[in-house]
Amino acid sequence: MTFVRIASVPILLALLATGCGGPVADTASGARSIAVEARSVPLDWNDADATVVGRLRFRGGLLLSSDAPRFTELSALMVTADGRGFVSVTDQGYWIRGDLVYDDRGDLAGIADVTLEPLAGPDGRMLTKNTWRDAESLAPAPGGGTVVAFEHFHRLWLYPPNGGRPVAITPPADLSRAPSNGGVEALTLLSDNRFLVLTEEFATDGGVVGWIGGGQGWSRVTYATSVGFKPTGATTLPGGDVLVLERRWPPISARVRRLAKETIVPGAMLEGEVIARLEGSLTVDNMEGIDARKGPGGETLIYVLSDDNDNPLQRTYLLMFELIE
Repeated sequence: MTFVRIASVPILLALLATGCGGPVADTASGARSIAVEARSVPLDWNDADATVVGRLRFRGGLLLSSDAPRFTELSALMVTADGRGFVSVTDQGYWIRGDLVYDDRGDLAGIADVTLEPLAGPDGRMLTKNTWRDAESLAPAPGGGTVVAFEHFHRLWLYPPNGGRPVAITPPADLSRAPSNGGVEALTLLSDNRFLVLTEEFATDGGVVGWIGGGQGWSRVTYATSVGFKPTGATTLPGGDVLVLERRWPPISARVRRLAKETIVPGAMLEGEVIARLEGSLTVDNMEGIDARKGPGGETLIYVLSDDNDNPLQRTYLLMFELIE
């Protein structure tokens, strides 16, 4: 897709400079390596032999921790097509990148070579103000690079493939009406090169507001919500259907819903089917990141990541599942 309605960098910088003294400060530095410990966790803390929840088969889980003060609040997840690497962004405005390690069965067993790097603003400086650096979701861009969605000052920024300064994608016109801390939480590139964008708290009849589109404009949809669950992540399956990750808090719970690709059309009420629910004694926290890829045998592998909210009572979990078709 060609983004034909992208604000120029000078215009964007002028906008960023208004209010609160601007969002940027020191020049963004390069990536630095950090030590991250990965400890194996079960699917069910009360049943070490449990391997299935709904239509997901457990293929390994990790509790991630680090002494690095910025390794916290991981809010989104992208896994490379070969499964060897991952990238995340944080509420504090950092990229987290690393390698994924598997055992002889192909189950998730660890991570390695993790780096931390500040997200740059359009002028190349790192984002420092909380209201500007709250990155919440990720998606690949059709022409390469990565789109990052931010809350508070709601916006979509396209980062080039090799890093560096982003440019702004013109957002849906009414995104600015979303609650400050309830904007875009779920973002995925659809199989037709449009984006599906879902807010967490922009309420409308029957659910929350979302959009389909991109550089050629946006069409509104509604994502149906129920019993306290709200969308926090999304990924497009190899066949074109979409999985939406939802969370509820309290009590801490998560569920995954599958949207058929043919239902994702302008004006739709997106409902889908609940295919799994994480709660109770299952390994679950504030689940916010999800991605999918084809495994070496043609199976569909699903990765789910939690955001610890920079809270010592919460945890950063990375879980892998196989979709049971």
